[in-house]
Amino acid sequence: MSTRDLVLSALFAAIIVALGLLPPITIGLIPVPITAQSLGVMLAGVVLGGKRGAIAVLFVEVLVAIGLPVLAGGRGGLAAFVGPTAGFLVGWVPAAYVTGRLSEWLVNEEQSGLVQGVGFFIASIIGGVVVLYALGIAWLAIAGSTGLSGAFFGSMAFIPGDVIKAFVAALVGRAVMVGYPLLPQRS
Repeated sequence: MSTRDLVLSALFAAIIVALGLLPPITIGLIPVPITAQSLGVMLAGVVLGGKRGAIAVLFVEVLVAIGLPVLAGGRGGLAAFVGPTAGFLVGWVPAAYVTGRLSEWLVNEEQSGLVQGVGFFIASIIGGVVVLYALGIAWLAIAGSTGLSGAFFGSMAFIPGDVIKAFVAALVGRAVMVGYPLLPQRS
């Protein structure tokens, strides 16, 4: 991994941390708040690709593990990795990786802007929503004592917001692709 890759990953880790400054919104159905940090995970994937996007999220998770309050609501520390929201937190790494790998596979510079945007949106939905929810819901069902159906149906309240985040990530991915493409091409 080059110095440039590390710097880009650190930059996106800082973006994810900065999105954590926005206060979380609790909806009361399940003990998981709405945060803007999942947008940062999607952005890391669509802009940087799978490997660098996952490394950016790993940087954030290391900061959380050493106790820095970088999660939404000023949370941090090892307790974040065992609470009811831990599945979503741990799921950020595979979500960023899958979003990035799908972006690398679905999007290239020769495509029209619409095709690129749709590719980024699909990658964000599959990686940033489907993969993240699969891990988050599974852990929430166990640690949150809500049962699988309670965790699943409680999480459905987050879908509209996450679809909007995926749309924003697609727009940003497209804008970066036009101005300063960072996304690795298919490998």
